[in-house]
Parts: sequence; C-alpha cells; structure tokens
Amino acid sequence: MEEIRTRWYKDAVIYQIYPRSFLDSNGDGIGDIKGIISKLDYLQELGINAVWLSPCYKSPNADNGYDISDYRDIMDEFGTLEDWKVMVDGMHTRGIKLIMDLVVNHTSDEHLWFKESRKSINNPYRDYYIWRKGRGKDGKKPPNNWTSRFGGSAWKYDETTDEWFLHLFNDKQPDLNWDNPKVRQEVGDMVKYWLDLGVDGFRCDVITYISKREGLPDGKFNPFVCGDEHFTHGPHIHEYLKELNANVLSKYDCMTVGEAAGVTIREALDYTDEKNNELDTVFHFEHVESDTIAKLLPRKFELTRLKKIFLRWQHGMFGKSWNSLYYENHDQPRSLPRFVGDYGELRKEAAKMLAVSIHMQQGSPYVYQGQEIGMTNCPFENLDEFEDVMVRTVRGMLKNVPFGDKLLLRVMQKRARDHARTPMQWSAADNAGFTTAEKPWLKVNPNYTEINVEEALKDEDSILNFYKKLIAVRKSGLKEIIKNGTYTEYYEKRSDIFVYERSFKGEKLLVICNFKNNPAPFKIPMELAYNSAELVISNYKEASGLGTVTLKPYEAMVYHLK
Repeated sequence: MEEIRTRWYKDAVIYQIYPRSFLDSNGDGIGDIKGIISKLDYLQELGINAVWLSPCYKSPNADNGYDISDYRDIMDEFGTLEDWKVMVDGMHTRGIKLIMDLVVNHTSDEHLWFKESRKSINNPYRDYYIWRKGRGKDGKKPPNNWTSRFGGSAWKYDETTDEWFLHLFNDKQPDLNWDNPKVRQEVGDMVKYWLDLGVDGFRCDVITYISKREGLPDGKFNPFVCGDEHFTHGPHIHEYLKELNANVLSKYDCMTVGEAAGVTIREALDYTDEKNNELDTVFHFEHVESDTIAKLLPRKFELTRLKKIFLRWQHGMFGKSWNSLYYENHDQPRSLPRFVGDYGELRKEAAKMLAVSIHMQQGSPYVYQGQEIGMTNCPFENLDEFEDVMVRTVRGMLKNVPFGDKLLLRVMQKRARDHARTPMQWSAADNAGFTTAEKPWLKVNPNYTEINVEEALKDEDSILNFYKKLIAVRKSGLKEIIKNGTYTEYYEKRSDIFVYERSFKGEKLLVICNFKNNPAPFKIPMELAYNSAELVISNYKEASGLGTVTLKPYEAMVYHLK
C-alpha cells in the first residue's frame, strides 16, 4: 500500500469551490460546472494544487446539495456527467487534483433507497436507514430525546409504517444505517466508481457521526445538540473506516479529510495516524469556534485563545499525523473581520496577515473561494434574505418567542453560513460578473464593485497577488522547513502579536503577525540564534525589520534565518 499512496496532499495548497456560488455559465442565476471549467486557468495561475468541490451530485437541495438523491450523477442545475468529465480532465491537464465531497452519514429522502425503505417494514431497503417505534402509549413520541443539528427533534414520524426515522440534520436527510453491511458495501462501490472516473480524494462530510450507540439511548440534556455523545465517535466507527480504507481507498493514490466537529487531538490521531489506515487528515473546529459560545453565539475574539489552539495542534500532530489549515469554508462566516476586528481602510493588510499566519504552519492549507480577494460578510438586512436551511429551521422554532426574529438576525449577521455562500465576485459588472441573470440564487455582496477578481488582477499590491506570492513560497526552496519544521511560539501571552518559528536542519523561518489595527512593539526573542536573516515575504512594501521595532497595523513578515 505504501507504494501506491504518495501523500501528495502534504505538498498541496487546496482551493474549495462551492459550485452554486462560483460562476454561472448559462444565465440561470446558479453556478455550474461549465463555469468552473472556464476558470481553471485562474486556479492554475493562483498556484492551486487541488480543488475540494462541494457536492455536485443529484439533489433536491433541501440543504444545498448535502442531501443526495443519486450518488452517481450530477445535479441538473450544475450540468451533466459529461461536463464533469471535461472539468476533471481540465484540472488534471493543469496539474490540479480533485477532491469530491463524500456525504454518507445521510441521503436525501428522495433517494431510491429511502423511497423503498419507507414502503414497508419488510422492504429489502428498510435497514438501510434507522427506523424505530415511537414512545408513549400511542407511539407518537420520538424514540429518544436526540436533537437535530439544525434544531428540533432528530426523529420524524412516518405514517406509512407507523414508525420514526432518524435524521441528525434536516428531516429530508435521513441517516444511513452503517451497521448494515449492505450499506457499507454500497458506499464502497460508490467511492470506487468516482475514483475510477479520476477523483483524487474525498472530504468526508460529518464522518464522525456514522456509528450510533447501540440501543440509541437518551442523551444528556444539551440545548443545542442533545445526544451527540451517542452518535459522535461511535462504537464501530474505526472498524468501518478501516474497512472502507482496506477495500477501496488503499488501492488508489487518493487522500481523505474527515469533517470532525468536536474532535480532540487524541481522537484525531486515532483517525489519521498512518499506521491505522483510516483517514489521512481531519478538519477540527476548535480555532473557528474560539470566537463563539456553545459553537454558535458570537463572543469577543481573543488572539491568545486562538494561539493556544494552534500551538496544541501543531505540537500534538507533529511527527504523527498531518494538520488541515483553514480559516474559511462553506460553513463558516468570512474571516474578515472575525479575527482582526475593525480593519477600517486596512482590509488588504489584514487579509494578507491572516494568510501568512496560517500558511506558514505545518499542514495542508485550504483557500475558500473569494478568500484570496478578501471577500467579506454580506450585510444581510432581514431574515428573508437568507437561504440557509439552518436559519429557516431555527426561525421556525423561535416564531413564538418575543423578538425571536430580531435576536436571530443579530446572531446570523455574524454567524450565518450564507456569508460564505454569496456569489463569487469576479468583476464590477452586474451581479459581480457571477451571472447574466437578473437575480442570482443568493444576494450578491454590494461591495463587489470594489472587491473583485478583475480589480485585484490589475493591482500589483492586491490580496490576490499576495496569495500567489505566498503559495509560491510554500513551493520554493523553503518548502522543507514549512513541511517538516518544528513549531516554536514566542510571546504566547501577548494579545496583539502572533510570533512563531519553524525550524528544520539548522534553518529557520520566523513568522511575525500583528493582529491589531494599531502599531505593536516587537523585539527579536533573545533565545533566537542566527547568523543571517533574509526577508521572505511581507505585506508592506517596507517591512519593519528585525531587532527592536514597532510593527505596523496588521503587519506580517516572514524571515529566513540561518
């Protein structure tokens, strides 16, 4: 197996595309595969090695494609399987690998398996899903107290057989029963189908939920997600992942990254240690939850809290596994101004600084579409403008709560997933050049006239051009330090600056980032020994330098020390 697996992802910079919002080629207001094809040169010029493509399978779109009705075909709105084949060929021609979303905790309720499953308790597909009798004398109470990730009960009653089915997300997303070996075989066959078509890897959606506790007992009370201790990191998850790896994944030079909300470092190592043959990497959520309460409600960002998380994961995974580095994805609001506060006129400097702070760590960095031009949260003015199923579900739950809409709007103006899903801003043309339709599927951020790719390409000092330089640094003669170097942090208690060193075979990179919109005093650490220092990259034309200096607002510098 070692001869097949090259671990190419350790040298990759990965770009996430949310296809519905990337580029519309046919004027229907919805992004599509041909739109992606038209921008492959853009991705190549950026320096991207791989694309993570959010779901493009057939789906009724109850949760924007994460409710799949046919795993082996493409959503009509996005194009055809032939379009997809042209896209993957175009990627491979340009040296870009393709990572598809693998959504196998649940399907759509419109999938053939579920349509059959709900017909009768004796149907051959019945045990593809998790059905239970209700509680109470009439059986009209849910089988247990688990709550959906989107709010409300995780069970839905079905009159046809007088039983309930489990859905940890929307009620149109019934959970698959991974304890059924036929389900695991179906998943394996589907994964092989896409690998044989040229896919290079999978991002495994909520993969830590696939094994549920035997007997499905009541969960401990939790106002947000009751029962998660019984369906996260379940009793057979490692067995099932090893089986999928042995039967399918190990036979291809592919990679997997598992979405693993709430995962600890020890648990991450259980999943990703190369000796275990399960997943290659995971996405943990600790750093993107550092500015929240209970993983949702906003709280003031504190740099010291973020730095502690980075330090633990850099040390905890070093020499044993591999980190996934990101600030943004389709489920997170934009990183500006989340992690830098009020940046005022310094959006460029702040965005560049954030990029440096994460890209110089050990791991595979992910760039989410629009992040490379510094796209920001959208100024949604009312709840009707949101398309996110989570917003709509919670709104329904709060309909009888005084000021419920007002409170929800205040939270979602900072936390909604739709902030990341607004159309990609290509130009200052109507609808940001995303579509020729009169109205796109989701509101366009009105700042597209100033923030767009066309403008960024013309500006030598743009965020986009800085990303190109930063990605080039990762591929330069310094790549071994970035890939293999140890991680040492300085000034851990400072709430304004983030300073760390990467060291490998006597050479070092010193990374200095000012997270504040204010000047910050900086003095080269006394314990840092070196004979020469060369500036590698800086987000100001004139870097402040080493020694005892005052860093400019949001200044970022990387020095090569020998």
